[in-house]
Amino acid sequence: MKIKITDQDPDRHNHIEYPMEIGGQAFAPVKIEQEKDRMLAVAQLSAQQEYDRIMESVAILQRQAQALQRRMQLTEMVHAAKFSFVPIPGKNYWLVENTKKSQIILTPMGPSDWSFSAPEEYKYVAYVRCLGDQTWQEIIEPD
Repeated sequence: MKIKITDQDPDRHNHIEYPMEIGGQAFAPVKIEQEKDRMLAVAQLSAQQEYDRIMESVAILQRQAQALQRRMQLTEMVHAAKFSFVPIPGKNYWLVENTKKSQIILTPMGPSDWSFSAPEEYKYVAYVRCLGDQTWQEIIEPD
């Protein structure tokens, strides 16, 4: 005697997690722990890339802030310096310390602009340019 078992309850089939009929889609159980590890590795890589990008932006902002601080220091030095002309924006000048008089001077004359040599009491502090916003920027390489 042959027993034929048929499942005629469609509601039971709708609630089964895996297909149970012959010819249904093949499946294999998912190894959850391995999948969690893979997802965590992907998340960590993504977060590290974003962190690196943010830190690069922070470094750029720090350099810009330091450059601005230096501009403000030079601006304060120039405004405290002695000079008898109106500085022109875009033009370069020298900040010079007169060691005999203990004062800072703003001058258009650099160390090589003198007919013989710069006065002994002159100590050249910085080569600066007047910017359009009336701040002063240090020029690293003299023209």
